[in-house]
Amino acid sequence: MTRRELIRNPGLLGLLARDIVSMTGSQMTMLALPWFVLTTTGSAGRMAIVLAVESASLAVFGFLSGNLAARVGPRRTMLVADAARAPLVALVPFLHVLDLLSFPLLLVIVAAIFAFGVPSFAAKSSILPELIGEDERVVSEANALMQASQRITLFLGPALAGVLIAVIGATNVLLLDAASFAVGVVLVATLVRGGGRVEQDEESRGLAAGARFLARDPLLRPWTIAVVIGDVGWLVMFAAMPVLVLERFGEDPALLGWIWGAWGLGAVLGNVVSFRTAASSDRLLVSSVGEVAMIAPLWLLLVDVPAAGVIAVLALSGLANGIVNPPVYTIFTLRTPRALRAKVWAVIIAATSVLGPVALVVAAVVLEAEGFLPVILALVAVQTLAALSFCLAGLRERTRGAEVVPA
Repeated sequence: MTRRELIRNPGLLGLLARDIVSMTGSQMTMLALPWFVLTTTGSAGRMAIVLAVESASLAVFGFLSGNLAARVGPRRTMLVADAARAPLVALVPFLHVLDLLSFPLLLVIVAAIFAFGVPSFAAKSSILPELIGEDERVVSEANALMQASQRITLFLGPALAGVLIAVIGATNVLLLDAASFAVGVVLVATLVRGGGRVEQDEESRGLAAGARFLARDPLLRPWTIAVVIGDVGWLVMFAAMPVLVLERFGEDPALLGWIWGAWGLGAVLGNVVSFRTAASSDRLLVSSVGEVAMIAPLWLLLVDVPAAGVIAVLALSGLANGIVNPPVYTIFTLRTPRALRAKVWAVIIAATSVLGPVALVVAAVVLEAEGFLPVILALVAVQTLAALSFCLAGLRERTRGAEVVPA
């Protein structure tokens, strides 16, 4: 498949459009839902409980979802996930208007909404080869486009949510998110073909099949550990960055927006580079070295650099992230048997969802007692060790592959 044929592929276009619409809506809900709870209950504690339920639902149902996606097929899983979340999200403002929304009922609805998050992501990540084939170059280019669409929503969604919450209120923002899921159903139903039920064998059957496969694979085992540590680390970074801004530059929320905006913009530019160079690059080498390049700039946060320097550090890290993620996703996907792809992604997301809240609680205690510096020192050190482990595993696999190539 040529690059022109790829960007005209209706299935890929459907996934990209669905991502931009529904993920922008989800990013808005990530801001609107806590704000809704805080303003309607006046309780920061209840807001924290809602956030904890979100994470718990992702963790518990995430592990179960890989089996579901394999049984019913990734396309049908995406349809079910979007079709279920549309009314569930709309139920929150609807019951609130009728004065029927108790806090326990809200927690049940929130758990149900986020229960569909992991199966949706796992299905989307595993369906790409069925739409565009198993060619590594083509899948890597498609992953670059998918990553770019997601990164765009990461920095547009919250900004849009902040404006819309002020203009139309949090409940109406939730209704917009519900509508975005309905649009996602239409896009997948009309444009995405393929992604049917995956036949299971003895090796792929069962909830733990994805974890067993990752534990056996000499490359994906260390990569999975590093990816989970990396994802948890970025959760902590999001929590710690406001403290850095406050300690070094005073109350300047606009600066915080510039910092994360720079990371998002750098990631999108990196995705463009990855898309343009996928045909000629050594994907295993780029993946291996790129993980270290993504973490290396963060060491500069330990010194008192000016605000422009912090922005530049996050932009460089985002650029490396955008370059490295598409080939990493491609290798994970194509190295995994078709019957296990959704299960593998479900394991990774579930592990992150379990460890993330624990790391955030520990970081919050340290941030409160000691400030930003000890947290960022521990974070960057752990991230660096994980990146070096990732790099060494990749280079080892690359050497092993070279050894078996006939002369």
